[in-house]
Amino acid sequence: MSAKPKLYYFYGRGKMESVRWLLAAAGVEFEEEFLETREQYEALLQDGALLFEQTPMVEIDGMKLVQTRAILRYIAEKHGLYGKDIMERTFIDMYVEGVLDFTEIIMWHPFVLPEDKERHIDAIAQNAKHRYFPVYEKVLRDHGEKYLVGNRLTVADVLLLEAILMAEEKRADVLSEFPLLQDFKERTSEIPTIKAFLQPGSQRKPQPDEKYANAVRTVLQMSIKAQF
Repeated sequence: MSAKPKLYYFYGRGKMESVRWLLAAAGVEFEEEFLETREQYEALLQDGALLFEQTPMVEIDGMKLVQTRAILRYIAEKHGLYGKDIMERTFIDMYVEGVLDFTEIIMWHPFVLPEDKERHIDAIAQNAKHRYFPVYEKVLRDHGEKYLVGNRLTVADVLLLEAILMAEEKRADVLSEFPLLQDFKERTSEIPTIKAFLQPGSQRKPQPDEKYANAVRTVLQMSIKAQF
């Protein structure tokens, strides 16, 4: 029996949360080591585990993988969540890239100056309503199927659900103009492995707060400040 994947990241969402979502959707148990000190981070650097000197990093199948998109593709391919052919995989990649672009905007929220918080939430809502969610609504409308690609669950669906829920945490009515995405959210949230991940006590992380932001600054020894 192979060892469980081990995730190295801060205690918070960030770029690792999509990896957690995908593993959970695939029904894969995983372990985590949370980076809380600079010494932990430097030990990983000295070990050569962080190929580009950055996290996330996942130990899986005897490998130490970095770069979020590469990690996601490996997990998706391994667990049948990456389409049946090159055409489907290309569309999956395209939709995943769009979702990750959007969620990166949300990820910056804990690093935004207090006086800019509300303006940043406005920016999240505007991007959701006018740039990103219309695309996925149209995809579902045009092909009339339950999922984004191939009429079966893929990594693109998992990450889209994550993005929807993240956006709703900032603006509860962000899906009000997207009935197909509303149905998509309700339907995919009921998939047993995903439903379990959404329950209290799972390895899903809470909304990032100032404590999370301070931990990132401490470990990376960086002055991270978002401007919007």
